[in-house]
Amino acid sequence: MDLPSILLCILLEMLAVTCEDLVKERIVGGYAPVPHSIKYIVSIQTTDRRHICGGTLINKYWVVTAAHCDVGLNRMMVVAGDYSLSIYEGTEQEILPQLLVPHPGYNKTTNNHDIMLIKLKAPVFLNSYVSIALLPRQGASVSKRRMCRVSGWGYTSHNSGQIPSTLRTVTLPIVSTEKCNSSQSFNGSITENMLCAGYSSGGKDACKGDSGGPLVCEGRVYGVVSWGRGCADAQFPGVYTAVSKYRKWIDNTIFSFYSRCHED
Repeated sequence: MDLPSILLCILLEMLAVTCEDLVKERIVGGYAPVPHSIKYIVSIQTTDRRHICGGTLINKYWVVTAAHCDVGLNRMMVVAGDYSLSIYEGTEQEILPQLLVPHPGYNKTTNNHDIMLIKLKAPVFLNSYVSIALLPRQGASVSKRRMCRVSGWGYTSHNSGQIPSTLRTVTLPIVSTEKCNSSQSFNGSITENMLCAGYSSGGKDACKGDSGGPLVCEGRVYGVVSWGRGCADAQFPGVYTAVSKYRKWIDNTIFSFYSRCHED
């Protein structure tokens, strides 16, 4: 970054506008949280360390993310304990995946069942930088207008230059399925396996690069960033996979894996 750009960023910081906002960080309308305060999120990267998606640690060996984040077992790496993707902080834990389990019903055309489990080759070490997120019980619902937090790194656009890419977060209200499915919005494309969150006026949203990351309501991961129309557009909230619809599938998948290992 050249000196004029640095000075401009400093000025923007003084005006309470972050340098990342200047280059349209992909969590739209959000802010950088206290470093390492969101400990359950992981960065899913290619083996050449390019961030592609977010994910959530649900135990020491397993991560939940979106099925459309599947780039192949041999091309993927999971990083826990990260904050700035461009700076080595000494808190990161890089772990290769052992197994990818996309939901068998995933439909990339309709985005239905957009959820995937990642089994890690080695357990993460839980510490003051890395922790596990809680899941909702099967079928649990979250009421409309309930405020929830979505977090992610996303990435800057290809022509925005290289600047430190820190974690971003934003709080959003849950939108009823009826409103999200109305003719003024997604017009019937929202299935019972999806959640919507955002403001009618737009301005705050998750976006490309935040896919697979957690939407946390009442201390539990109720959503996985899935899809949308544009980013932070009025009348089109972000769409998330409804995790409570998959709690049994998640538990059964993990249990069956451990059962097979024990038999072996």
